Order: sequence, then C-alpha cells, then structure tokens
Amino acid sequence: MKKTFTIILLLMFSLHAVTQPALNVIFDSDMGPDYDDVGAITLLHTFADEGMANIIATIASTKYENVAAVFSVFNTYFNRTNIPIGVPKGDALDLKDWQHWTDSIVNKYPHSINSNKDVPDAVALYRRILSIQPDNSVTIITVGFLTNLKNLLQSKPDMFSSLTGEQLIKQKVKQLVSMGGRFPSGSEFNINRDFPSSKFVYENWPTPVLFSGFEIGEKIKVGLPLIHNNAIQNSPIKDVFRIAIPLAKEDSAGRKSWDETAVLVGVLGYDNWYNIKHGKISISDKDGSNTWIDNPTGQQAYLVEKVSPAVVQKFIDELIQHQPKK
Repeated sequence: MKKTFTIILLLMFSLHAVTQPALNVIFDSDMGPDYDDVGAITLLHTFADEGMANIIATIASTKYENVAAVFSVFNTYFNRTNIPIGVPKGDALDLKDWQHWTDSIVNKYPHSINSNKDVPDAVALYRRILSIQPDNSVTIITVGFLTNLKNLLQSKPDMFSSLTGEQLIKQKVKQLVSMGGRFPSGSEFNINRDFPSSKFVYENWPTPVLFSGFEIGEKIKVGLPLIHNNAIQNSPIKDVFRIAIPLAKEDSAGRKSWDETAVLVGVLGYDNWYNIKHGKISISDKDGSNTWIDNPTGQQAYLVEKVSPAVVQKFIDELIQHQPKK
C-alpha cells in the first residue's frame, strides 16, 4: 500500500512539474512554539526539491531570540543556505517555546545564522525581494501573525522600490495564502493575537486571498509515521515531532496540521482536496473574532472539505518524511 501511494505521489509531482513552472514563494511563519510550522516548511522544501516551488524568502512574524537560527537550521538541512531570512525588528509578538524543541535543534544541527541581529528586518526583506521579482509572480504563504504584512502594506518608497507597500504588493504578488480564521465564523489564534494587524491586512490587501481555516487542519493529525521511521536519522524535522508529540496529550494521534494545509494548497492548488467559498472576511475590532460575508465574485475565499481529512493526512504524512536531495 505504501509503495503504491508513493508512486501516485511521484506521478503527481511529475505531472505538476511538466505543466506548471516553479512557484515563487515567500514563507511567513510564527516558527515556534507550535510545530506545525515545521511540517509546513518541510513540505515547502519538498516541493522545492521536486521543482514545484522556488523559496525566495523565509520570514518570521515573531521575534523570540532563536527564531532566525531555527529558520537557518531547516534551510541548511535542506541544502538551501542561500535563502534569505527576515525577522521583525519593531513591535511584534515574542512567544516562548515551552516544549524546548527550538533550542534543542539549534544546539544539535548546523546553521549559518546564530542571532536575529544577523538578519534584516522583515519588511525591508519583503521590499527587497519583491522589488526584483517578475510582476504577478509571487505567492506569499503566511502561517502566523499578520504583523509583517500590515507593516509591508503601510511601508513607504525606499532604496529598493519607488512604490508604496500596497503598490508593490499589487504589482508583484499573485496570491496570499493564509492559515487563519475559523469559517464561516469563530476566533483563531493567528488572527486574534494581533488582530489590529489582521483587520488592516484583510481590509486592504489588493490581491486574491485564500484561507485555510482552523477547521481544516484540526482534523489532520500527522507525525507518527515520521517518528517511527527508523530509516530517518539525524533529522531536525523528526526530532521536533519526536520531542513535542509526547508533551501534549491532545497530540497522541499526531499534531494537527493547520500550517501544512496552507503550504499544500498554496503550491499544488486546492482542487484535489477542497472546494472554496468566495466572499470576504470581517475581523472584529473588539476581540479579533471573524465572520464571513458571502460574495460569489469576491477575491477572498476559504477552503471547504471535498475529500476525507484522512486522505490529506496520509499525503502530508508522506511528504514530511521527505529527505533532502544531495
């Protein structure tokens, strides 16, 4: 069964590589304390290894002490030490990793960046990277807070571009894919922790937005096949899941895959697994909860299940066992 599934996976990759050029992706993540971000960046590097994605930047939306080094560990592990890393240098959330997987992998695995001081400000990196991309070519996948994107929208012309942030986004960005919100209504961590930024972004973002809501990733629990795969050794991805899964009773069947689903549909599209509902998100200015306004012609949309979550779970479980290409 596993061999058959792997063949199907390879065929899908081959077909996608033939029919679609590699997608330019900026990955914006609250990397740690949660670790679905680790699964998400693994998927992204897997797609890059298969010629489906070109990772043009990895950017943190939090600024705890180790975050730049953590990004560097994963980019180094996948042999992409040249991917630029950014960290917010102004106001941003600073969350602590109570599971201590971040410091564990920084202490164990090679990385070229040791401090947040060694990387540029998140918005400066956004502006530099976007300014040199072809028009309408970049997909931003955000699986954390919207702090950076609010600051990018509000940014002024600078040494990298004569355009304002909003103009630069409109010219260079093809789509924003966001792990955020509960649909059709509810409250979700990535949106409500910095809800002034979330509200500003979703009211002013000038390109299509696709949401993978809390209810999508909640049912997809991954990581157990990875930590039980004895053929995989000296892997920071395996170490993270191995360390963190036993520390939370709710993860006994695997970690919920909120961030992985955003990367999955951001690169491969949603058609194989999901339908979408068009409209526009509305964020409360009191508590950051969200509601949805239906509009068949709206350029925002959220994912709606089409196949069993078990199908997507099996797919993601296979992908996060990917080993770096030499």
